Amino acid sequence: MEKTDEVIKSFFKDNKSFSYETVKSYRIALRQFFTFFQINYDEVKAGNIRTWLAQLDETGFKPRSIQLKLAALKSFYNYCLEECLINKNPSISVKSPKIEDSLPVYLNQYELAKLMEEAKGFPRERAIIETLYATGVRVSELLNIREVDIKWETKLIWIRKGKGCKERYVLFTTECAERLKAYLATRNEESPYLFCNKRGKHLSQTWVQTVLKSYAHNANLVSKVTPHTLRHTFAAHLAEKDMPHCYIQELLGHADINTTRIYTKLSAAARKKRYDRYQ
Repeated sequence: MEKTDEVIKSFFKDNKSFSYETVKSYRIALRQFFTFFQINYDEVKAGNIRTWLAQLDETGFKPRSIQLKLAALKSFYNYCLEECLINKNPSISVKSPKIEDSLPVYLNQYELAKLMEEAKGFPRERAIIETLYATGVRVSELLNIREVDIKWETKLIWIRKGKGCKERYVLFTTECAERLKAYLATRNEESPYLFCNKRGKHLSQTWVQTVLKSYAHNANLVSKVTPHTLRHTFAAHLAEKDMPHCYIQELLGHADINTTRIYTKLSAAARKKRYDRYQ
């Protein structure tokens, strides 16, 4: 397995364009696969991969999670083939599981207000919720925002390094600006980061997820609330107001507009619910 470990190290070293989240998920997938079989990378057959995917399915992994783990293997073996480390890619004939076209979970205005109400006594946490919702940024992007990235006059925030190492600007509201200023007025730590801990370092994603989960529980929200839920909420509310897809795509930083079109279905579903209430 030492040979395989060295190739995996080279794989990540040579793919510096991978985001932090991609590296993290790919490392986990590759470790799980090679722990499951205990064979070297150049001994793997397509049947091994199919067996592993079937085992993941049997143990309760969702199709989307299985698809992501297969993507890690495919990327790894594409690299091995390009580097002439193997003669044949064992993953090339393995198909991804079908994923149901499920709609993303988002909060309605009442649920969002309840979540925000839970955080009203905590300026930092309240500002985090407001910023996630007002800008639609990913939590990884939020935690890397620096104070110098905020353009207060034009209400723009520079996202230095989004998914795929792409930079973009996002907008924020007057309400968001007020929440951010209220939080910064209470902060004593010296830090370049907008949101920091007592040591001046940026907060962890796990901490933000835990806080949101706690507030959602206290607010008696049935839906599971994560930082990404607020990103979906941002996009869904814009879609309900009939904002063009191309604008939502730009604000979200989606590379493919088809990814953004899911929010049209959310908008249609919301209109159907309103219609049904009057029937």
